[in-house]
Amino acid sequence: MKDKKSKRHTSKISSKHSKDIFWGYLFIAPTLIGLLIFYILPVFQTLFYSFNDWGDFGNYSWTGIDNYKETVNDPEVWQTFKNTIIYAFTMVPLSIAVSIVVAVLLNQKIKGLTFYRTLYFLPVVTMPAAIGMIWMWLYNSDYGIINHMLSKFSINGPDWLTDPNWVLISIIIVGVWTSIGTNMVILLSGLQGIPKSLYEAASLDGAGPLYTFFRITVPLLSPTIFFVAVISFISAFQVFDVIFMMISPTNPAIDNAQSVIYLFYHYAFVIGEKGYAAAIAMVLFILILVLTIIQFRLQNKWVHYE
Repeated sequence: MKDKKSKRHTSKISSKHSKDIFWGYLFIAPTLIGLLIFYILPVFQTLFYSFNDWGDFGNYSWTGIDNYKETVNDPEVWQTFKNTIIYAFTMVPLSIAVSIVVAVLLNQKIKGLTFYRTLYFLPVVTMPAAIGMIWMWLYNSDYGIINHMLSKFSINGPDWLTDPNWVLISIIIVGVWTSIGTNMVILLSGLQGIPKSLYEAASLDGAGPLYTFFRITVPLLSPTIFFVAVISFISAFQVFDVIFMMISPTNPAIDNAQSVIYLFYHYAFVIGEKGYAAAIAMVLFILILVLTIIQFRLQNKWVHYE
């Protein structure tokens, strides 16, 4: 009798478990289908496109690795990858450093805290087109606010967006400004997870603000910093909208400003060489993948999960 009851009980549990699994997959099905259609499938399509030469009417011919060979021998591709790498490895550390400082300041009990948090987050919810137009006005060499303020100190401001020596710096500044909001929110959540008792104990031991920042805040915040670094590098290597809005194709400094995605857009939608554009995109994908793997391998040396 006991065996029969246990078997019935087990069958009821397994039946209930199966129903839970069914409803679970049913609820996540829209997200999974969306990921499959809009993210995973396009990756394989792009990979297929990169091995073909596409015509204007959708006709294509298999070319093998010819598109990849062309990317290796194309100086323009090398220049855009150089621009993108300089942008990413300059913008990301600067934005994270500034975001940490801002997050620490906004984690204090100060008046108008909600206002300041909203102010720093505004660039995140602002349309990239509006951001590009505002910064174009700020950078204008004739009547822009930046050069006007510099002239007050008898400094002749550069041609920010047309000088090859300054155009990438200008884009980096915009990149840092637009990324602070997102990074600040993520880092702020990490800061609020650090026990207050650690700061109280450090204060009783006579530790100063700098000591507690580098010995308590940064080590305990390192998992959040790592997460921010990973997503920031991925985003930085895909920069496009700000450059597209601020730098015109006829700009004399376009070679020093365009990113890999900008070059991809140019070949895919302006010239119409979709196969070559796909090859550029796949090379960028591999670069981002390798960089992300390296970041995960190096995290054990500086990230403290305690």
